[in-house]
Amino acid sequence: MSAPMTKANPRRLRLGMVGGGDGAFIGAVHRIAARLDDCYEVVAGALSSDPERARQSGAAIRLDPARSYTDYREMARMEAARPDGIDVVAIVTPNHLHAPVATAFLDAGIHVICDKPLGISLAEGEALAALAHARNRVFALTHTYTGYPMVRHARELVASGAIGEVRMVHVEYAQDWMAEADKQDAAFQAANWHNDPRRAGPTGCTGDIGTHAWHIAGFVSGLQPSELLAELHAFSPGRTLDDHLQVMLRYPNGARGTLWASQMATGCENALKLRVFGSKASLAFDQEQPNELWLTPQGGSAQRLTRGRVGGDAAAHATRIPSGHPEGYLEAFAQLYRDAAAQIHAVDAGQALPASAAWLPTVDDGVAGMRFIDAVLASDRAGSRWVTLDGGAAAQ
Repeated sequence: MSAPMTKANPRRLRLGMVGGGDGAFIGAVHRIAARLDDCYEVVAGALSSDPERARQSGAAIRLDPARSYTDYREMARMEAARPDGIDVVAIVTPNHLHAPVATAFLDAGIHVICDKPLGISLAEGEALAALAHARNRVFALTHTYTGYPMVRHARELVASGAIGEVRMVHVEYAQDWMAEADKQDAAFQAANWHNDPRRAGPTGCTGDIGTHAWHIAGFVSGLQPSELLAELHAFSPGRTLDDHLQVMLRYPNGARGTLWASQMATGCENALKLRVFGSKASLAFDQEQPNELWLTPQGGSAQRLTRGRVGGDAAAHATRIPSGHPEGYLEAFAQLYRDAAAQIHAVDAGQALPASAAWLPTVDDGVAGMRFIDAVLASDRAGSRWVTLDGGAAAQ
Protein backbone atom coordinates (compact mmCIF):
# COMPACT_ATOMS: atom_id res chain seq x y z
CA MET A 1 0.00 0.00 0.00
CA SER A 2 1.11 3.54 -0.66
CA ALA A 3 1.77 5.96 2.18
CA PRO A 4 0.79 9.61 2.65
CA MET A 5 3.39 12.35 2.96
CA THR A 6 5.60 12.10 6.04
CA LYS A 7 8.26 14.33 7.56
CA ALA A 8 10.83 12.47 5.49
CA ASN A 9 8.99 13.33 2.28
CA PRO A 10 9.16 16.68 0.41
CA ARG A 11 7.29 19.66 1.79
CA ARG A 12 3.64 20.30 1.11
CA LEU A 13 3.15 22.10 -2.19
CA ARG A 14 1.49 25.49 -2.06
CA LEU A 15 -1.72 25.20 -4.09
CA GLY A 16 -3.84 27.96 -5.60
CA MET A 17 -7.28 27.54 -7.12
CA VAL A 18 -9.16 29.35 -9.88
CA GLY A 19 -12.92 28.80 -9.77
CA GLY A 20 -14.56 26.52 -7.25
CA GLY A 21 -16.16 29.15 -5.07
CA ASP A 22 -18.91 28.66 -2.50
CA GLY A 23 -21.47 26.10 -3.71
CA ALA A 24 -19.32 24.70 -6.53
CA PHE A 25 -19.24 20.89 -6.25
CA ILE A 26 -16.01 20.25 -8.12
CA GLY A 27 -14.01 22.90 -6.28
CA ALA A 28 -14.68 21.17 -2.96
CA VAL A 29 -13.74 17.81 -4.51
CA HIS A 30 -10.38 19.20 -5.65
CA ARG A 31 -9.66 20.61 -2.20
CA ILE A 32 -10.52 17.31 -0.49
CA ALA A 33 -8.37 15.40 -2.98
CA ALA A 34 -5.45 17.76 -2.45
CA ARG A 35 -5.61 17.35 1.34
CA LEU A 36 -6.16 13.60 1.50
CA ASP A 37 -2.51 12.53 1.23
CA ASP A 38 -1.11 15.66 2.92
CA CYS A 39 0.76 16.71 -0.22
CA TYR A 40 -0.67 20.24 -0.55
CA GLU A 41 -1.94 23.26 1.33
CA VAL A 42 -4.38 25.68 -0.32
CA VAL A 43 -2.97 29.17 0.19
CA ALA A 44 -4.45 31.34 -2.57
CA GLY A 45 -7.40 31.52 -4.89
CA ALA A 46 -9.43 33.44 -7.44
CA LEU A 47 -12.56 31.56 -6.44
CA SER A 48 -14.97 33.92 -8.18
CA SER A 49 -14.84 36.99 -10.40
CA ASP A 50 -17.55 38.54 -8.22
CA PRO A 51 -15.74 40.41 -5.40
CA GLU A 52 -18.21 39.59 -2.63
CA ARG A 53 -18.53 35.94 -3.59
CA ALA A 54 -14.73 35.71 -3.87
CA ARG A 55 -14.37 37.23 -0.38
CA GLN A 56 -16.94 34.92 1.17
CA SER A 57 -15.55 31.85 -0.60
CA GLY A 58 -11.99 32.67 0.44
CA ALA A 59 -13.06 33.23 4.06
CA ALA A 60 -14.93 29.91 4.04
CA ILE A 61 -11.71 28.00 3.33
CA ARG A 62 -9.60 30.27 5.56
CA LEU A 63 -7.58 32.01 2.86
CA ASP A 64 -5.52 35.03 3.81
CA PRO A 65 -7.65 37.94 2.46
CA ALA A 66 -4.53 39.33 0.77
CA ARG A 67 -4.34 36.14 -1.31
CA SER A 68 -8.02 35.96 -2.24
CA TYR A 69 -8.21 37.44 -5.73
CA THR A 70 -10.99 38.27 -8.19
CA ASP A 71 -8.80 38.21 -11.31
CA TYR A 72 -6.78 35.12 -12.21
CA ARG A 73 -4.27 37.22 -14.16
CA GLU A 74 -3.53 39.30 -11.08
CA MET A 75 -3.28 36.11 -9.05
CA ALA A 76 -0.72 34.60 -11.43
CA ARG A 77 1.34 37.79 -11.45
CA MET A 78 1.23 38.38 -7.69
CA GLU A 79 1.84 34.77 -6.68
CA ALA A 80 4.80 34.42 -9.07
CA ALA A 81 6.39 37.47 -7.43
CA ARG A 82 6.05 36.18 -3.85
CA PRO A 83 8.87 34.17 -2.25
CA ASP A 84 6.16 31.95 -0.76
CA GLY A 85 3.99 31.99 -3.91
CA ILE A 86 2.02 29.01 -5.11
CA ASP A 87 3.81 26.06 -6.74
CA VAL A 88 0.77 24.85 -8.67
CA VAL A 89 -2.72 26.04 -9.57
CA ALA A 90 -5.92 23.98 -9.81
CA ILE A 91 -8.31 25.16 -12.54
CA VAL A 92 -11.94 24.28 -11.82
CA THR A 93 -13.80 26.78 -14.01
CA PRO A 94 -16.21 26.27 -16.91
CA ASN A 95 -14.45 24.98 -20.02
CA HIS A 96 -13.95 28.29 -21.84
CA LEU A 97 -11.59 29.52 -19.13
CA HIS A 98 -9.34 26.46 -18.95
CA ALA A 99 -6.93 27.59 -21.68
CA PRO A 100 -6.61 31.30 -20.80
CA VAL A 101 -6.19 30.57 -17.08
CA ALA A 102 -3.65 27.80 -17.71
CA THR A 103 -1.74 30.04 -20.12
CA ALA A 104 -1.46 32.82 -17.53
CA PHE A 105 -0.06 30.49 -14.88
CA LEU A 106 2.28 28.60 -17.24
CA ASP A 107 3.66 31.96 -18.41
CA ALA A 108 4.27 32.76 -14.73
CA GLY A 109 6.24 29.53 -14.31
CA ILE A 110 3.56 27.77 -12.23
CA HIS A 111 2.54 24.12 -12.62
CA VAL A 112 -1.08 23.32 -13.56
CA ILE A 113 -3.74 20.80 -12.52
CA CYS A 114 -6.79 21.29 -14.75
CA ASP A 115 -10.25 19.83 -15.13
CA LYS A 116 -11.13 18.27 -18.45
CA PRO A 117 -11.70 18.95 -21.28
CA LEU A 118 -8.48 20.83 -21.93
CA GLY A 119 -10.25 23.71 -23.65
CA ILE A 120 -12.93 24.48 -26.20
CA SER A 121 -10.90 23.88 -29.36
CA LEU A 122 -8.09 21.67 -30.60
CA ALA A 123 -6.01 24.76 -31.44
CA GLU A 124 -6.26 25.91 -27.81
CA GLY A 125 -5.18 22.48 -26.61
CA GLU A 126 -2.21 22.26 -28.94
CA ALA A 127 -1.04 25.74 -27.91
CA LEU A 128 -1.29 24.78 -24.23
CA ALA A 129 0.69 21.59 -24.77
CA ALA A 130 3.43 23.48 -26.61
CA LEU A 131 3.61 26.07 -23.82
CA ALA A 132 3.68 23.50 -21.00
CA HIS A 133 6.52 21.62 -22.70
CA ALA A 134 8.43 24.82 -23.48
CA ARG A 135 8.18 25.98 -19.86
CA ASN A 136 8.91 22.47 -18.53
CA ARG A 137 5.90 22.66 -16.23
CA VAL A 138 3.81 19.71 -15.04
CA PHE A 139 0.31 19.85 -16.51
CA ALA A 140 -2.01 17.24 -15.00
CA LEU A 141 -5.52 16.68 -16.34
CA THR A 142 -8.10 15.30 -13.91
CA HIS A 143 -9.40 12.22 -15.69
CA THR A 144 -10.37 10.96 -12.26
CA TYR A 145 -11.29 7.39 -13.05
CA THR A 146 -7.76 6.45 -14.07
CA GLY A 147 -6.80 6.99 -10.44
CA TYR A 148 -8.65 3.84 -9.34
CA PRO A 149 -6.32 0.96 -8.37
CA MET A 150 -8.30 -1.58 -10.40
CA VAL A 151 -8.26 0.58 -13.53
CA ARG A 152 -4.50 0.79 -13.24
CA HIS A 153 -4.32 -2.95 -12.66
CA ALA A 154 -6.40 -3.50 -15.80
CA ARG A 155 -3.95 -1.37 -17.78
CA GLU A 156 -1.06 -3.41 -16.38
CA LEU A 157 -2.76 -6.71 -17.29
CA VAL A 158 -3.35 -5.59 -20.88
CA ALA A 159 0.23 -4.32 -21.24
CA SER A 160 1.60 -7.62 -19.88
CA GLY A 161 -0.20 -9.61 -22.56
CA ALA A 162 -2.42 -11.35 -20.00
CA ILE A 163 -5.52 -10.99 -22.19
CA GLY A 164 -3.70 -11.46 -25.50
CA GLU A 165 -4.15 -9.19 -28.49
CA VAL A 166 -6.90 -6.64 -27.98
CA ARG A 167 -9.79 -7.29 -30.39
CA MET A 168 -12.69 -5.21 -29.05
CA VAL A 169 -13.10 -2.25 -26.71
CA HIS A 170 -16.49 -1.16 -25.40
CA VAL A 171 -16.94 1.81 -23.09
CA GLU A 172 -20.10 3.52 -21.91
CA TYR A 173 -20.82 6.40 -19.57
CA ALA A 174 -24.51 6.75 -18.73
CA GLN A 175 -26.08 9.36 -16.48
CA ASP A 176 -29.67 10.54 -16.08
CA TRP A 177 -29.33 13.99 -14.53
CA MET A 178 -30.43 15.75 -17.71
CA ALA A 179 -33.46 13.44 -17.98
CA GLU A 180 -35.09 14.88 -14.86
CA ALA A 181 -38.25 16.86 -15.59
CA ASP A 182 -37.00 20.04 -13.92
CA LYS A 183 -33.92 20.01 -16.18
CA GLN A 184 -36.00 20.19 -19.37
CA ASP A 185 -37.48 23.69 -19.23
CA ALA A 186 -36.12 26.66 -21.14
CA ALA A 187 -35.09 28.54 -18.00
CA PHE A 188 -32.80 25.74 -16.85
CA GLN A 189 -31.31 25.30 -20.33
CA ALA A 190 -30.58 29.02 -20.54
CA ALA A 191 -28.88 29.10 -17.13
CA ASN A 192 -26.91 25.87 -17.55
CA TRP A 193 -23.36 26.66 -18.74
CA HIS A 194 -23.07 23.09 -20.05
CA ASN A 195 -25.59 24.14 -22.72
CA ASP A 196 -23.80 27.36 -23.68
CA PRO A 197 -21.31 26.96 -26.57
CA ARG A 198 -19.47 30.10 -25.44
CA ARG A 199 -18.63 28.48 -22.09
CA ALA A 200 -18.87 24.72 -22.71
CA GLY A 201 -17.40 24.65 -26.21
CA PRO A 202 -19.00 23.01 -29.25
CA THR A 203 -20.30 19.92 -27.41
CA GLY A 204 -22.22 19.15 -24.24
CA CYS A 205 -22.30 15.51 -23.16
CA THR A 206 -19.34 14.71 -25.42
CA GLY A 207 -16.96 17.14 -23.76
CA ASP A 208 -18.36 16.53 -20.28
CA ILE A 209 -18.41 12.73 -19.96
CA GLY A 210 -17.61 11.44 -23.44
CA THR A 211 -14.01 12.54 -22.98
CA HIS A 212 -13.83 10.50 -19.75
CA ALA A 213 -15.01 7.41 -21.64
CA TRP A 214 -12.55 8.11 -24.46
CA HIS A 215 -9.62 8.48 -22.07
CA ILE A 216 -10.24 5.42 -19.90
CA ALA A 217 -10.65 3.23 -23.00
CA GLY A 218 -7.25 4.27 -24.32
CA PHE A 219 -5.63 4.25 -20.87
CA VAL A 220 -6.52 0.60 -20.26
CA SER A 221 -6.36 -0.84 -23.78
CA GLY A 222 -3.15 0.95 -24.73
CA LEU A 223 -4.74 1.66 -28.12
CA GLN A 224 -5.89 4.85 -29.83
CA PRO A 225 -8.44 4.60 -32.65
CA SER A 226 -7.46 5.74 -36.11
CA GLU A 227 -11.04 6.25 -37.38
CA LEU A 228 -14.49 6.80 -35.93
CA LEU A 229 -18.12 7.19 -36.91
CA ALA A 230 -20.28 9.29 -34.59
CA GLU A 231 -23.81 10.53 -34.05
CA LEU A 232 -24.68 13.36 -31.68
CA HIS A 233 -28.20 13.94 -30.44
CA ALA A 234 -30.13 16.21 -28.08
CA PHE A 235 -33.23 14.71 -26.47
CA SER A 236 -33.83 17.74 -24.22
CA PRO A 237 -36.35 20.18 -25.74
CA GLY A 238 -34.64 23.39 -26.79
CA ARG A 239 -31.19 22.09 -25.98
CA THR A 240 -28.39 23.70 -28.00
CA LEU A 241 -25.67 21.09 -27.34
CA ASP A 242 -25.73 17.31 -27.35
CA ASP A 243 -26.91 15.25 -24.39
CA HIS A 244 -26.30 11.89 -26.08
CA LEU A 245 -23.42 10.42 -28.12
CA GLN A 246 -22.78 7.11 -29.85
CA VAL A 247 -19.54 6.25 -31.64
CA MET A 248 -18.05 3.32 -33.56
CA LEU A 249 -14.25 2.97 -33.47
CA ARG A 250 -11.61 1.38 -35.69
CA TYR A 251 -8.08 0.71 -34.38
CA PRO A 252 -4.84 0.40 -36.37
CA ASN A 253 -4.32 -3.22 -35.26
CA GLY A 254 -7.72 -4.23 -36.66
CA ALA A 255 -9.57 -4.04 -33.34
CA ARG A 256 -13.06 -2.55 -33.20
CA GLY A 257 -14.77 -0.52 -30.51
CA THR A 258 -17.87 1.32 -29.40
CA LEU A 259 -18.32 4.35 -27.16
CA TRP A 260 -21.67 5.47 -25.79
CA ALA A 261 -22.20 8.46 -23.52
CA SER A 262 -25.53 9.88 -22.45
CA GLN A 263 -26.92 12.19 -19.80
CA MET A 264 -30.47 11.14 -20.69
CA ALA A 265 -30.16 7.47 -19.65
CA THR A 266 -33.10 7.22 -17.27
CA GLY A 267 -32.26 5.34 -14.09
CA CYS A 268 -28.48 5.56 -14.48
CA GLU A 269 -26.47 7.40 -11.84
CA ASN A 270 -22.79 7.47 -12.83
CA ALA A 271 -22.51 4.29 -14.87
CA LEU A 272 -19.06 4.36 -16.44
CA LYS A 273 -18.30 0.83 -17.66
CA LEU A 274 -15.41 -0.56 -19.68
CA ARG A 275 -14.92 -3.96 -21.33
CA VAL A 276 -11.78 -4.99 -23.20
CA PHE A 277 -11.81 -8.27 -25.13
CA GLY A 278 -8.52 -9.94 -26.02
CA SER A 279 -7.58 -13.16 -27.80
CA LYS A 280 -6.96 -14.91 -24.45
CA ALA A 281 -9.32 -13.23 -21.98
CA SER A 282 -11.57 -10.24 -21.32
CA LEU A 283 -11.67 -7.54 -18.63
CA ALA A 284 -14.70 -5.71 -17.25
CA PHE A 285 -14.72 -2.68 -14.94
CA ASP A 286 -17.73 -0.86 -13.48
CA GLN A 287 -17.04 2.56 -11.91
CA GLU A 288 -19.92 2.13 -9.48
CA GLN A 289 -18.11 -0.96 -8.11
CA PRO A 290 -14.58 0.43 -8.29
CA ASN A 291 -12.89 -2.01 -5.93
CA GLU A 292 -13.31 -4.96 -8.28
CA LEU A 293 -12.26 -6.00 -11.77
CA TRP A 294 -13.53 -9.06 -13.65
CA LEU A 295 -11.10 -11.20 -15.65
CA THR A 296 -12.59 -13.97 -17.76
CA PRO A 297 -10.24 -16.35 -19.62
CA GLN A 298 -11.43 -17.82 -22.89
CA GLY A 299 -13.17 -21.11 -22.00
CA GLY A 300 -12.79 -20.45 -18.27
CA SER A 301 -14.75 -19.01 -15.37
CA ALA A 302 -14.99 -15.33 -14.52
CA GLN A 303 -12.54 -14.26 -11.82
CA ARG A 304 -13.39 -11.39 -9.47
CA LEU A 305 -10.19 -9.48 -8.69
CA THR A 306 -10.41 -7.14 -5.72
CA ARG A 307 -8.46 -4.08 -4.67
CA GLY A 308 -5.86 -4.93 -2.05
CA ARG A 309 -5.51 -8.55 -3.19
CA VAL A 310 -3.94 -8.24 -6.61
CA GLY A 311 -0.24 -8.05 -7.34
CA GLY A 312 1.45 -5.49 -9.51
CA ASP A 313 2.95 -2.10 -8.89
CA ALA A 314 0.17 -0.04 -10.44
CA ALA A 315 -2.64 -1.11 -8.10
CA ALA A 316 -0.38 -1.20 -5.04
CA HIS A 317 0.78 2.36 -5.65
CA ALA A 318 -2.85 3.59 -5.68
CA THR A 319 -4.03 1.53 -2.67
CA ARG A 320 -4.21 3.14 0.76
CA ILE A 321 -6.14 0.79 3.01
CA PRO A 322 -6.48 -3.01 3.52
CA SER A 323 -8.71 -5.11 1.29
CA GLY A 324 -12.39 -5.12 2.20
CA HIS A 325 -12.36 -1.41 3.09
CA PRO A 326 -13.83 0.43 0.10
CA GLU A 327 -11.88 3.14 -1.68
CA GLY A 328 -13.80 5.33 -4.07
CA TYR A 329 -14.11 8.50 -6.09
CA LEU A 330 -12.40 10.87 -3.68
CA GLU A 331 -9.43 8.55 -3.27
CA ALA A 332 -9.13 8.18 -7.05
CA PHE A 333 -9.16 11.96 -7.39
CA ALA A 334 -6.57 12.23 -4.62
CA GLN A 335 -4.36 9.73 -6.44
CA LEU A 336 -4.01 12.12 -9.36
CA TYR A 337 -3.08 14.89 -6.94
CA ARG A 338 -0.49 12.69 -5.23
CA ASP A 339 1.04 11.58 -8.52
CA ALA A 340 1.13 15.21 -9.69
CA ALA A 341 2.89 16.23 -6.46
CA ALA A 342 5.59 13.61 -6.95
CA GLN A 343 6.13 14.76 -10.51
CA ILE A 344 6.24 18.47 -9.54
CA HIS A 345 8.84 17.80 -6.83
CA ALA A 346 10.96 15.85 -9.33
CA VAL A 347 10.76 18.53 -12.03
CA ASP A 348 11.55 21.34 -9.60
CA ALA A 349 14.54 19.39 -8.27
CA GLY A 350 15.80 18.55 -11.76
CA GLN A 351 15.40 14.84 -11.07
CA ALA A 352 14.14 11.97 -13.21
CA LEU A 353 10.37 11.57 -13.22
CA PRO A 354 8.94 8.93 -10.85
CA ALA A 355 7.42 5.74 -12.26
CA SER A 356 3.96 7.06 -11.35
CA ALA A 357 4.32 9.74 -14.04
CA ALA A 358 3.31 7.09 -16.59
CA TRP A 359 -0.12 6.84 -14.94
CA LEU A 360 -0.91 10.55 -14.63
CA PRO A 361 -3.10 12.09 -17.38
CA THR A 362 -1.30 15.04 -18.95
CA VAL A 363 -1.79 17.95 -21.30
CA ASP A 364 -1.02 15.57 -24.18
CA ASP A 365 -3.97 13.39 -23.13
CA GLY A 366 -6.02 16.57 -23.17
CA VAL A 367 -4.98 17.27 -26.76
CA ALA A 368 -6.01 13.72 -27.70
CA GLY A 369 -9.39 14.39 -26.09
CA MET A 370 -9.84 17.57 -28.11
CA ARG A 371 -8.90 15.69 -31.27
CA PHE A 372 -11.59 13.12 -30.38
CA ILE A 373 -14.18 15.90 -29.99
CA ASP A 374 -13.21 17.41 -33.35
CA ALA A 375 -13.51 14.03 -35.09
CA VAL A 376 -16.91 13.38 -33.50
CA LEU A 377 -18.16 16.75 -34.75
CA ALA A 378 -16.74 16.17 -38.23
CA SER A 379 -18.39 12.76 -38.49
CA ASP A 380 -21.75 13.96 -37.20
CA ARG A 381 -21.80 16.97 -39.54
CA ALA A 382 -20.99 14.68 -42.48
CA GLY A 383 -24.08 12.57 -41.78
CA SER A 384 -22.32 10.10 -39.47
CA ARG A 385 -19.60 9.05 -41.90
CA TRP A 386 -16.27 7.46 -41.01
CA VAL A 387 -13.55 10.06 -40.42
CA THR A 388 -9.92 9.87 -39.38
CA LEU A 389 -8.87 11.29 -36.03
CA ASP A 390 -7.63 14.43 -37.76
CA GLY A 391 -11.18 14.95 -39.03
CA GLY A 392 -10.54 13.87 -42.63
CA ALA A 393 -12.77 11.43 -44.50
CA ALA A 394 -11.85 7.79 -43.95
CA ALA A 395 -11.82 5.13 -46.66
CA GLN A 396 -15.26 3.55 -46.74
